[in-house]
Amino acid sequence: MRVVDVNRIVGPVPTGDVPSTDAPGLLAELDRLAIDAACVVHSHDLYYDPTVVAELPADPRLIRVPVVVPGPLGTGVPAGARVVRMCPAEHRFLLTAPHGIAAARELAESAVSVLLALESVGPGEIHRLATEVPSLRIVLINTGYRALRELADLMDAHPEVRVDTATLSGHLAVEWVVRRYGAHRVLFGTGAPLTDDAGPRFQLDHLELPADEVELIASGNILELVG
Repeated sequence: MRVVDVNRIVGPVPTGDVPSTDAPGLLAELDRLAIDAACVVHSHDLYYDPTVVAELPADPRLIRVPVVVPGPLGTGVPAGARVVRMCPAEHRFLLTAPHGIAAARELAESAVSVLLALESVGPGEIHRLATEVPSLRIVLINTGYRALRELADLMDAHPEVRVDTATLSGHLAVEWVVRRYGAHRVLFGTGAPLTDDAGPRFQLDHLELPADEVELIASGNILELVG
């Protein structure tokens, strides 16, 4: 089974020294856990200045996820990107203000998916964005350990909202989401190194789901998004 992590950080992080401060360290971590590839956001883009693109060595196993900041002081939508990340709390913008909505519409028209961390923007703001731009494909990441009620509100109302498994770790939580919404709306992710990667990887191997649904979660859904 091929495994692709949709939610990974490369580069130094403020919480401490981690093996994935560079691409070789990250690739070694992927090998350790039998993860074939990863969608990666650079910590420079996440925590510092996404308008100055940090270098990332070309490697077929690492899929660059640029950070998009809307507005005249932002980044614009990078050409050729299939998956981007938006970080309203970290970069101090309103997701559903005019510039945010304009960026969301541009992403949707270009069939670009956006990763949104529930810790960076609340469910109410995500609901407003998905209502305003219903064709935008949103992947909720880092949703937290007790977010099923909030997820149910959003996923019931918005068919293009998906979720990663980074912290979807309650007992049979992934299975519940799959039974209610379908395996096509769940993507394997770890959030590493800020959150544990071994837990979601172990969980993936022990899901109480048919093999074809596990394979969709492990890589099929992610590869469809990134083309």
